[in-house]
Amino acid sequence: MSSIDGILDRALAGNRISVEDCIQLYESDEIEKMGHVANQIMLRFHPEPITTFVVGRNINYTNICDVYCRFCAFYRAPGSKEGYVLPDETIFKKIQETLDVNGTEILMQGGTNPDLPFTYYTNLLREIKKRFNITMHSFSPAEIMKMKEVSNGLSLEEVVRELHAAGLDSLPGGGGEILDDRTRRKISRQKGSWRDWMDVMQTAHRIGMSTTATMVIGFGESMEERALHLLRVRDAQDECIANGYKSPGFLAFISWTFQPDNTNLKAEKLGPDEYLKNVAISRIMLDNIPNFQSSWVTMGPEIGKKSLHFGCNDFGSTMIEENVVSAAGTTHKVNIGSTLQLIREAGKIPAQRNTRYEILRMFDQEDEKVEKDFIMQN
Repeated sequence: MSSIDGILDRALAGNRISVEDCIQLYESDEIEKMGHVANQIMLRFHPEPITTFVVGRNINYTNICDVYCRFCAFYRAPGSKEGYVLPDETIFKKIQETLDVNGTEILMQGGTNPDLPFTYYTNLLREIKKRFNITMHSFSPAEIMKMKEVSNGLSLEEVVRELHAAGLDSLPGGGGEILDDRTRRKISRQKGSWRDWMDVMQTAHRIGMSTTATMVIGFGESMEERALHLLRVRDAQDECIANGYKSPGFLAFISWTFQPDNTNLKAEKLGPDEYLKNVAISRIMLDNIPNFQSSWVTMGPEIGKKSLHFGCNDFGSTMIEENVVSAAGTTHKVNIGSTLQLIREAGKIPAQRNTRYEILRMFDQEDEKVEKDFIMQN
């Protein structure tokens, strides 16, 4: 009997694991054993052999950023000749292109641009909603904090409420990295504390918006810091549930490994086993978050497929466009046809979902014509 068997048995019995338990799992190399337990826990949430995906597009509306994260290859400093803000008409064109291929979600993210007033965001959201019926799953907590800074005295809650009223539907978990300040100070001194990130998310929950949580490993963080990250996400979800908010809180959890190429932060690139272990441990620790997304964009399609047996039930977005991760030299791309194929190769039935994880369309083998038409359109 190995040292982690008792921990895994308790998790399988429906009991919570502690931070100390979590650290012990991280220190173990019994990855397949953890993956098996994580898969069993996933099946409690999702007993049907279905893996979902969303047809979405990333729109990076600006690359100007005054946070200067050492791990980011995408941003340009204010005043840079390579800095940009996309014209509204370009954004509208990208949204229409997304709708034209049955897309349902726009992940609009950029830098923390000090030159954009708060009204830029609210006006843009209103104009988008006037023109299009699409879900705006947009802006990271760091961007929200920058909006607060330029809003002429609005509170965080007022900023989030105004964005929500203007058309922001849900918040992605970008910028979570590691929710511990020692590592955050090392990799991004000006980005804000883990508490700042969480305050934005909990404010969104309080006013009825759903969010997602993220985690990036490979910055040189300790195993304790990884465990604390998961505990802090779990505690925030507990609080949302206990208070009976209209929001479901964190609808999904997404983790990936730091991609050091082309960045100013040198670190050893973690391999697939470390990623799969993190996915499994996260699913075991986070017993109150229903959906786990595979990170094929950073890990590649084959590891993305394998993660569907390590606790993930979702293949994420088809990513019609993505510029931030690819700026760091990672360029995995998957179209609709190969998404369906990879999910099937994992022994699952593919299904298109929306941002709320509601299934819109199933692709079982009998839907051959529907599927061909869908792939042709995409």
